[in-house]
Amino acid sequence: MAKPPIENLPIIDISPFLDPECPAALQDLAARDIGYACQQYGFFYVKGHGIPNEKLDQIIALAREFFSLPMEEKEKIKRYDAGGPEGGDGARGYQGMGENITDGKRDVQEAVDFYREWGEDSDAEKNGPPFKTLHGPNLWPEKPEVIKPVYLDYIEKVKAIGKILVRAMGMALELPPSMEGATQESEDREIFVRNTDRCFWVMRLIGYPPLENQVGSREEGDIEEFSCGAHTDYGCLTLLLSDPTPSALQVQLRDGTWMNADPIKGAFVINIGDMIERWTNGVWKSTRHRVIHRGNNYRVSVPFFFEPNFDAVVKPLGECVQMTGGESLYEKTTYGKHLLGKVFGNFI
Repeated sequence: MAKPPIENLPIIDISPFLDPECPAALQDLAARDIGYACQQYGFFYVKGHGIPNEKLDQIIALAREFFSLPMEEKEKIKRYDAGGPEGGDGARGYQGMGENITDGKRDVQEAVDFYREWGEDSDAEKNGPPFKTLHGPNLWPEKPEVIKPVYLDYIEKVKAIGKILVRAMGMALELPPSMEGATQESEDREIFVRNTDRCFWVMRLIGYPPLENQVGSREEGDIEEFSCGAHTDYGCLTLLLSDPTPSALQVQLRDGTWMNADPIKGAFVINIGDMIERWTNGVWKSTRHRVIHRGNNYRVSVPFFFEPNFDAVVKPLGECVQMTGGESLYEKTTYGKHLLGKVFGNFI
């Protein structure tokens, strides 16, 4: 008998983790729901996170206002190659239409990229230009005037959600309780929390114009243009906030078919990245997804990538190796090494 179609991805309420008086059983239940979603889909929605809708609407509105500016205004924060005379670091700043490449094709999008700055660590060196890759400062737009303080406040709020989610994921995997003297690599339920305590976060503002060559088929070979080609995210967790545009973000299910992950008011779309797949030895897989914006409006999204520490050591957890037959499927690496490989490869 054919499986019934999936109407939507799981919607998980994380409010039990925000209430110190909440019974532990309700937190355990939410954690199990997250674990199920990670194993079955690699994607889910999160509500009950505590950020008001008014704040979320403001984040989207400010991104839209920036993309509506004249090109000369947007290019004031243009991204430049690391080590070049312009003083860029190869990663931060404005990226023009078609500059982002996925799977060898130019994506129909423009974007602004922000990363955790090295100066956020007390022992980090503050170097001037020319900058090494990723070592430059974030380039904040002059307009809208309030964008920097509003977004800096938002970053702290979504980082707090990320911390809740990775703690719940350690619970969902039923890892041993954390003990005194645990190190960064101790394989207990706090391992993801410890290895994201200096989260090397990334935030993108992305603008998608309507695709000109619109087709009805969902088969990749029949699609002439992508707003963003099919890919997996390379880090830990993605918290996606987008405008209400439907039928743009698509998630590939385990059977290879694609389904829409349409926005839900007040909720984030969450997906796990390559580092979680490595840590869990493939028990939880990083899911391919893509954007095909066939609507007539200008779509805006603001994904926040809650990532491991730059120097975090990522290797399959022993518990997960046992779950998958006793063989480690991934080599040990550091997140920074993986990230730099993606940056130099234009995130292919």
